[in-house]
Amino acid sequence: MSVFVEVDHIDRVFPLANGGEYIALKNIELKIKQGEFISLIGHSGCGKSTLLNIIAGLDQPSHGGVILEGRQVTKPGPDRMVVFQNYSLLPWLTVKENIALAVDEVYPNKPKGERKGIVEHHIDLVGLRLAAKKRPTELSGGMKQRVAIARALAIRPKLLLLDEPFGALDALTRGGLQEQLMKICEESQLTCVMVTHDVDEALLLSDRIIMLTNGPESHIGQILEVEIPRPRQRLEVVNHPSYYSYRNEIIYFLNQQKKDKLRKAGKIQPIARHGLEKINLEIGFIPLTDCAPLIVAKEKGFFEKHGLEEVTLNREPSWQAIAKGIVSGRLDAAAMVSGMPLSLTLGAGNKPKVPIVSALTLSRNGNAITLNKRLYDLGVRTPVDFKEEIQNTPDKVHTLGMVYPSSMQNLILRYWLASGGIDPDNDVSLAVIPPPQMVSNLKAGNIDGYCVGEPWNSRAINEELGVVVATDLDIFPSHIEKVLGVREDWAIQHPQTHLALVKALLEACEYCDDWRNREEIAALLAQDQYVGAAPENLRPGFIDPYNRGTRNEGEIIQRYNQFFVDKTNCPDRVEALWMMTQLSRWGIIPFPKNWVTISERVWRTDIFGQAARELDLPDMERERMPLSLFDGKIFDPDEPVKYLKSLEIKRKIEVEEIDIDSVITSAA
Repeated sequence: MSVFVEVDHIDRVFPLANGGEYIALKNIELKIKQGEFISLIGHSGCGKSTLLNIIAGLDQPSHGGVILEGRQVTKPGPDRMVVFQNYSLLPWLTVKENIALAVDEVYPNKPKGERKGIVEHHIDLVGLRLAAKKRPTELSGGMKQRVAIARALAIRPKLLLLDEPFGALDALTRGGLQEQLMKICEESQLTCVMVTHDVDEALLLSDRIIMLTNGPESHIGQILEVEIPRPRQRLEVVNHPSYYSYRNEIIYFLNQQKKDKLRKAGKIQPIARHGLEKINLEIGFIPLTDCAPLIVAKEKGFFEKHGLEEVTLNREPSWQAIAKGIVSGRLDAAAMVSGMPLSLTLGAGNKPKVPIVSALTLSRNGNAITLNKRLYDLGVRTPVDFKEEIQNTPDKVHTLGMVYPSSMQNLILRYWLASGGIDPDNDVSLAVIPPPQMVSNLKAGNIDGYCVGEPWNSRAINEELGVVVATDLDIFPSHIEKVLGVREDWAIQHPQTHLALVKALLEACEYCDDWRNREEIAALLAQDQYVGAAPENLRPGFIDPYNRGTRNEGEIIQRYNQFFVDKTNCPDRVEALWMMTQLSRWGIIPFPKNWVTISERVWRTDIFGQAARELDLPDMERERMPLSLFDGKIFDPDEPVKYLKSLEIKRKIEVEEIDIDSVITSAA
């Protein structure tokens, strides 16, 4: 379905009396399909109504614009109708006359009888036949709002805009009007955008829920697709298996925004105790099976054991949100994709350099490449097969999802494609998609496959949407996957807290790799505030044999998720160097001539060693030896540039010294 309304990178800036300016909205980008019901949700002051007014043409953006059916919105028009919370009825006119006023204004050339028929139809549509001759003072709040809705619908707008239309109504009246609105929208295929504070209302009515961050510079923080079938009945929606998962996702987002507001206002202060500089930590994670060490450290008391009494685990919507949270200081620490400390430190993507340190590898392996069933049924099993399919369909752009540019998922996917002669930047399209959104994008046909961690491969398999053509153990066995990351300046300011954090998570990693604990851990991960996935999607590879969706029996992969065994946890500078070559290979960063200095600054084996020794655990690094991937090509850590130049498919190789010594960071 084509785009019906496009909100194209709009900003809204208001001048202040002191000569300054207030940026209410920043870089809002949204595409709405015809017939969609969109809800805007967020705390007061986040710009929801401002955005609605801009779409309506009642206000103008400072930058960007709104396109409706190919035409830019520059002023109000009858193709858009707004229903406000305060009804906005003329008190001296009856119900019929209020509706007729709008119809006569928009359709002055229609015959009087036809206009009267439109008015009468919409009076019946909202159930106000017995009140048609009453004035607003004789109506209840719910009846007034029905008049406002009937008036809006009577001019047959292309886009209905609702600004908290039911906010002032009692629960019974609100429920009845919501049911009527759903029925009208579905029968008329009406496109709606609604501002609301009510999470349950948004879930009942919406196809997508747009969650806005706090102002100033409010932007879209997260978009939730509500995959509950239509037509909807309230009880059926509440009893849908995904309802409370959706609800928790929204409430969690709103709570995080509330905490962020308090933090910016200086109302959340660090608490020092037990010889630690800080015991109240905010730690970010993405809902994936390999976030297990963080959940175990929280639920089994390892954080408290090491003096970290107030640890909040923040479920973040994307890896981009993790990066932003660390850079801004909103998060003290995070479980990161393994290339993120390097890319943030080196300023990948022409962004400011923010030195990050990692003193602990949290996990290895755990990813897979999933392709949709159509490609598998066409015989695509290998990158060579995929290249043949690409050549056979020159008019189609094959799109694959990955989670973050410097993630191992991106690097492994690119390596797999290039091994079959596919240029990842020219022969296919790679899209950055948060892990929890992979399956819905595959189902919608937006992508042909993806590389991601669990449970998002197993969910696609169990829903018969995709097939795993390779796990990362097929491509790069026992590779570094998730790492603990903190800002370098944070680590300097909180050395004892950092050490306690590493110790707590190292013990949690050991707990996770004791298979006697896996059933308990899976139950913890299944909770909505953590991964929130069904057990059948969490268990493959983690506990049960791994099912690739090929109708063969599942295979036992003992180290599909590896947390502690085989020297998992000590930061590995050889693998860090390999990641630098791959980031350089694809033009994400220039290859650092001073790679030894950078790897030693980012990968803090000294802090890991101290933590391990204090726990009476081995503090040995993995052997410094060449790496070999599935195609047999050898990576020699003593000859990284030679290896880089030997790769057949690559971007222009640039080698330069990258200065990070002059970088001074401070939390925003």
